[in-house]
Amino acid sequence: MITLVAGMLVLHELGLSIAPLLAAAGVAGIAIGFGAQSLVKDYFTGVIMLLEDQARVGDVVEIGGKSGLVEAVTLRYMRLRDYDGNVHYVPNGAITTVTNRSRGFAYAVIEVGIAYRENVDEAFEVMRRVGRALREDAELGPRTLDDLEIAGVDRWADSAVILRCRMKTLPLQQWGVRRAFLKQLKQAFDEAGIEIPCPHMTVYAGEPKAGSAAPFQLRTGTQFGEHQPHAQQEPPAAS
Repeated sequence: MITLVAGMLVLHELGLSIAPLLAAAGVAGIAIGFGAQSLVKDYFTGVIMLLEDQARVGDVVEIGGKSGLVEAVTLRYMRLRDYDGNVHYVPNGAITTVTNRSRGFAYAVIEVGIAYRENVDEAFEVMRRVGRALREDAELGPRTLDDLEIAGVDRWADSAVILRCRMKTLPLQQWGVRRAFLKQLKQAFDEAGIEIPCPHMTVYAGEPKAGSAAPFQLRTGTQFGEHQPHAQQEPPAAS
């Protein structure tokens, strides 16, 4: 600062006008100040995140609309790599919420659809049986921390009754446990004859609630758009 002021005084003594220099310096200072705001915000937010230990290298997080494995945490940005291998650099100043999926424990949340005609309690029993088998498995058992927790009937969808359950797992193991549970549950449903429905439509042709209705006839054998002549009655015989 002293050198800068001394240089300006020397230029003034030499007869050079320093007013344009002062104006340019003021404009440059304002521009640098506006540009540095985001940088200062990034560093300030980075310090807070490090002090609060919101995310570490190796965690799976969702921040700034991006999710993936944390590869680097700096004062300036956080680097993520998603499942497809894409690398995302998220400035710390753009982070408002950190969703950490790898702290302490996790839940494998599972939704299963069964046909409306199936017995819900029977489906629950099959799900519990699969959950117990999963916990007794030599490979998957150590990844689970508790028995299967069934929430119940979650909603009525267009073609299925949606059942909801979850299983407590170790961090970052919820996806593998969920996939294994769904695979074994599909096999168990097939053995028990429980239908996993696909979207379908039920057509009611004037059938009342009591169940009696005129028979429904489907005419086939004619091409679309062809004219179908009406049947003509024979004239009565002459007496």
